[in-house]
Amino acid sequence: MLNELRIKNLGVIEEAVIAPHAGFTVVTGETGAGKTMIVNGLSLLTGEKADPKLIRSGTSRALVEAEWIQPGTALEPLEEFGAEVEPLSEGTAAVLITRQLEASRSKLLIGGATIPLNQGVGLIGDWVTIHGQSEQVRLARPQRQRQMLDAWAGADLDDLLARYQQAYFEKRDLDAELLELTKQSATRLHELDMLRYGLADIAKVDPQPGEDQQLALEAKRLQSVDELQVAARAAAVALSGDVDSFADAGNALNLIEGARKALGKVDDPVLLELSARLGEASVGLTDISMALASYLDSLEADPIRLEWIASRRSELQQLTRKYGDNIDAVLAWADSAMQRVFELDSSDDRAAQIKERIAALDATANELAAQISKVRQTCGAQLAELVGTELAVLAMPAARLEFELTQLPQLNPWGRDQVQIMFAANSGSELGALAKFASGGELSRVRLALEVVLASRNDHESSYEQVFVFDEIDAGVGGAVALEIGRRLKRLAQSAQVIVVTHLAQVAAFADRHFFVSKADDQQVTKSQVNEVTGADRLDVLAQMMGGLDSASAIAHAQDLLQTALSG
Repeated sequence: MLNELRIKNLGVIEEAVIAPHAGFTVVTGETGAGKTMIVNGLSLLTGEKADPKLIRSGTSRALVEAEWIQPGTALEPLEEFGAEVEPLSEGTAAVLITRQLEASRSKLLIGGATIPLNQGVGLIGDWVTIHGQSEQVRLARPQRQRQMLDAWAGADLDDLLARYQQAYFEKRDLDAELLELTKQSATRLHELDMLRYGLADIAKVDPQPGEDQQLALEAKRLQSVDELQVAARAAAVALSGDVDSFADAGNALNLIEGARKALGKVDDPVLLELSARLGEASVGLTDISMALASYLDSLEADPIRLEWIASRRSELQQLTRKYGDNIDAVLAWADSAMQRVFELDSSDDRAAQIKERIAALDATANELAAQISKVRQTCGAQLAELVGTELAVLAMPAARLEFELTQLPQLNPWGRDQVQIMFAANSGSELGALAKFASGGELSRVRLALEVVLASRNDHESSYEQVFVFDEIDAGVGGAVALEIGRRLKRLAQSAQVIVVTHLAQVAAFADRHFFVSKADDQQVTKSQVNEVTGADRLDVLAQMMGGLDSASAIAHAQDLLQTALSG
């Protein structure tokens, strides 16, 4: 509920603080005193677009600040935005909401955290319903009329709508996916052709990992057989001598063996250790010598093999020009291409699966939409009857109301129904769209009757989580009708917090708390003040509102009116 409202430099109000009652609060005052600024202030707190003209003349900044008390669970989303929330007793918490207006900018703060205006509407917009000219416009819209009917249907409809929306939104997402697959069909087929051509091209050559590098090395060796033979033979002769000349000296192995034997003939630890190391060196050189002999045996000129290698390398180069810098890169491309082919081939399977699922979801959604329509038909008739009863009490005994459901050609997130409130004020009159057939005063009473009936869906235990603000609810009415409006507002205040701006004493008398807006004009600027009136002061205000003076008879009339309100 709204615990306190502070306004500074808004319109003609220099500064005002209002602490509304948890039940029914009324705001009255002189014409032009700025009563509507209170409604404007609350609208700004819910994120409504700011008009710089609302800033009081002679000042550069306006401020609206409210302390709101709600169940702690309702304030949890605010904490995600960095808002500071003060825990209170019995699971409730308080949060400070501020709207600052300057000529060039506007700012909304919730719990000290700056919140974008569009997000502020979503965070706190559901806490308060402002019935002013803008709500009259909203009530004329089929969407708002459907919302009110669905609110009355309550649990009877909630489960159906939840199941319906699950099917509807899944189908919508799959429709979008299928459309995208269809759009990409030609591109997909072209890509498949290119990938399959490349894979066939590579498969025809059948390259092996590292084959291009291995063939390059072999080709280089075959092209250099004579040079390699000379180098290897020279090294072999240096190590082990030339076996063809039967020379025993002049080679490394013989020399090392001679050195080893010379050192091994003496009895000295150092020389003996060196002799052993020379033996190890001799073994190593012998291994190298044998390897060189084997290498020389393998070095044979093979022009046929060399020609084949050249041809094979040419085939491999055709692939590396198209698919990668080397054969390993070509094979990696082939692996990636095969995975992509699998993905593209599976797209057709995915499209078939999507179509099958869409058909099932479409059938489910249509069936649930039909059930939703039946519930709305039944609940619409109930709600219209109860609203008609309320309208009769509000001096509209012949008024008729119906919720007309029109089946739309396409499903939407709320089913297939377009809901329209049809209205006739007099007997014999044809029903027509509420927005066109109801006058301003009639529309005000219809709004009030709807809210009173909708509030009766509660358990009649006041939680005051919801705030209703009514501006011009009594437009075009007076006398006995005004008294009934007051009674209905009082009844609504049993399950919600109600704040009303009115010029009728018959409505104001039912309030639990009464604020009066007065103005002072020094010929340069108009200033308004807001004060709570109680006791004799309230009697004076009610007497003046009824057109009387503060005479004994006017005061007595005001006392009678208060007594009537107290007696219900």
